[in-house]
Amino acid sequence: MAVKAPEDGYTAEPFVPERGGLPALRRAAAGCRGCPLHRDATQTVFGAGDADARVMLVGEQPGDQEDRQGRPFVGPAGKLLDRALAEAGIDPGEAYVTNAVKHFKFTRAEPGKRRIHKAPTLREMTACAPWLAAELAVVEPELIVLLGASAGKALLGSSFRVTQVRGTVLEEEIHGRRERLVPTVHPSSVLRADDRESAYDGLLSDLKVAARLLA
Repeated sequence: MAVKAPEDGYTAEPFVPERGGLPALRRAAAGCRGCPLHRDATQTVFGAGDADARVMLVGEQPGDQEDRQGRPFVGPAGKLLDRALAEAGIDPGEAYVTNAVKHFKFTRAEPGKRRIHKAPTLREMTACAPWLAAELAVVEPELIVLLGASAGKALLGSSFRVTQVRGTVLEEEIHGRRERLVPTVHPSSVLRADDRESAYDGLLSDLKVAARLLA
């Protein structure tokens, strides 16, 4: 009888330590085999920022640069996000940033070519949810900013539609805690937009809603 690999269970639960704060979580996440995504990724990309941050920003998954460097939001989308946060009145250095999925999921057009981002499935996001739950329990943010549809689905379920609720304030129970959330688009969608200036203004407007809640 074949022995099941840990990733076949599609849950990170066995890898999450019970205590130790963010440093212990980060160390443990480096060895996570909770789903098959770890096989092709360079490394786990865990959240970054202050354990006492008032705001937590949740994106979809690491991109190519994040996978190489091991930190979230260090690529072009991250730089755009930092600019928008600062303009909105939120110090990027005082936020905690993370992703719903901690490994880069990608495809290649052909061997040796550029790695192309591929959206994680709901099953993969559910598998990774124990890490996000642990981050929320440690940081206890006053506000969560959801960056894009995948982050929203990871925390609020598959019926979430970012276009319907972006820029509004939601109050929901997330992993046993009552949370306030402001959804917006993922900054990478601004970079892909035909009218980038208008898309950026939309992101900035949503982040200003978050900034007012933190004021």
